[in-house]
Amino acid sequence: MAEFTTSDGIRLHYEESGAGIPLLCLAGLTRNRRDFSLLAPHVADARLITMDARGRGQSEHDPNHTNYNVLRETQDVVELLDHLALERVVVLGTSRGGMIAMTLATMQPERLAGVILNDVGPVIEPSGIARIMDYVGVAPDSKTYNEAAAVLKAVMEPHFPSVPLDIWRIQAENQYRETPEGLALRYDPALRTALVEQAAAGPVPDLWPFFEALQGIPTGVLRGANSDILSQETLKQMQAHHPGLITAEIPDRGHAPFLDEPQSLTVIRKILDQA
Repeated sequence: MAEFTTSDGIRLHYEESGAGIPLLCLAGLTRNRRDFSLLAPHVADARLITMDARGRGQSEHDPNHTNYNVLRETQDVVELLDHLALERVVVLGTSRGGMIAMTLATMQPERLAGVILNDVGPVIEPSGIARIMDYVGVAPDSKTYNEAAAVLKAVMEPHFPSVPLDIWRIQAENQYRETPEGLALRYDPALRTALVEQAAAGPVPDLWPFFEALQGIPTGVLRGANSDILSQETLKQMQAHHPGLITAEIPDRGHAPFLDEPQSLTVIRKILDQA
């Protein structure tokens, strides 16, 4: 197990494999490095680095829940790059991970050889935010991975049609951990408290300057065709703001694509090649 300690004393877990151009993968809000297991076999020629953000996966929970914010988590990424002595990387960010990538572009753009945003942009749809708030911090009722897989398939079927049950079993294992009492979250439930307090503090800042900071950096965007987070209209505006943006809409996927889809892999490969 690889880990390092941040400047404020939190132990963060990461893993790396392979050699080649460094590809740092950052997961979504409540997710962890396991989300990139389906991608890994397709990027064997890269130095794949996956990281559990603070409070997620195998990383230490922060006793101060207010540190669960994009700015602090972006600083954690900078400190991981310094720990690994990496001057530049390609960052693949899913949802929250993509917001961190855009924030990094405003802080240290010279560290970015390329960026792939997985189903996220500078406008986040309110319907998607409402859906996320329905489940963040809520422990699953399921007692086994098989039960959880069946629930995920039923709930996600409208946005992810025809995904086989064995894939949902993988997703269940990614999201939950086994305990003697049943399944539990693989993240700190206090993340919900942080989100509620941040929402009460005022409106989300304008994220377009964060996206525009990616100008001059090879950038790709993946959008699940059924996404309730990244709209088609926002994607069109992103293309207008960033000439040369490489995009793909992934059929039969909502928020967020699994990254092993042919369309996703085409965009990822193009950014790696440009970088």
